[in-house]
Amino acid sequence: MSKLSPGLGTWGDRVKSELSKLDVKSLGRVGVLLGGRSGEREISLMSGNGVLEALLSKGVDAHAFDPGLRCPTELAKEKFDRVFISLHGRYGEDGTIQGLLELLNLPYTGSGVLASALSIDKIATKQIWLSNGLSTPDFEELTAASDWNTVVKKLGLPLIVKPAHEGSSLGLTKVTSVDELPGAYQLAASLDKKVIAETCIVGDELTCPLVGQGDTAEALPVIKIIPPQANYDFHHKYFSNETQYLCPTGLAPEVNEHVQELALAAYKALGCRTWGRADVMLDQKTGKPYLLEMNTSPGMTSHSLVPMAAKAADIEYADLVLWLLKQTLQQEGAAA
Repeated sequence: MSKLSPGLGTWGDRVKSELSKLDVKSLGRVGVLLGGRSGEREISLMSGNGVLEALLSKGVDAHAFDPGLRCPTELAKEKFDRVFISLHGRYGEDGTIQGLLELLNLPYTGSGVLASALSIDKIATKQIWLSNGLSTPDFEELTAASDWNTVVKKLGLPLIVKPAHEGSSLGLTKVTSVDELPGAYQLAASLDKKVIAETCIVGDELTCPLVGQGDTAEALPVIKIIPPQANYDFHHKYFSNETQYLCPTGLAPEVNEHVQELALAAYKALGCRTWGRADVMLDQKTGKPYLLEMNTSPGMTSHSLVPMAAKAADIEYADLVLWLLKQTLQQEGAAA
């Protein structure tokens, strides 16, 4: 169940009510940005094609635009009235395309320039969360000159090494001995100039989708992820049918509520809007939830988690997509 204000009804009910009053023609000509140039291009194409198909099924005048194949400045020639961002990772989820859309005065789905840029940088994200008193695993930025023994002494074992600006577990390594650190660093550094190591929290892997902005933002149902051999890598995220997803989670109601509250606070601290998804680990020893990262352009594939949570709130995929696009109507005539 969502965290709701009294008297507002469920999020699902309100989505249905809003969509029942929507004239899709008011959305005009819509661009769906997909593909792009990041390491998550393949997943973005899957997400974007799903979004495009959903919008077309609702009668929206929607068209694909791949900034990985076309110069993004060509967006101005397309005469779009708004765009749905289905790009993942750098050059799509990092504030760069958002900045261009601001210059073109094109309303778009998802967070603005600053929130996008902050959220994709795992180190900046953690610094903001810590300044707001929100729990996240201990971490350290790694360089080629890092003293591996000192890193292990500070963070303990096992620990996680990953690029600071990548998603979908790209370049991520679970390190169980100090001898593995140099190789893990080299792998992450091959994808990103900034590399982060963080304490590995052992326990339940959870994710919590979020919608809205500011005081009206709210958390959707929490999802528990059970990957085979506890390995939620790129393959098991997007292509494997072995990973189990539980929504409801089967956890105690107060645990779900705590995770929702933490995720919502994390979303607000970064200034996110429209939608996002916070990844959380629940420490099996203490029961304490720890924030891992914030996704500001979540996946919309057949294995994606936001549609799963929306369905638990009785909202089907196509209605979720249409509702997210509808939020761009609020950006018109106002600073984004």
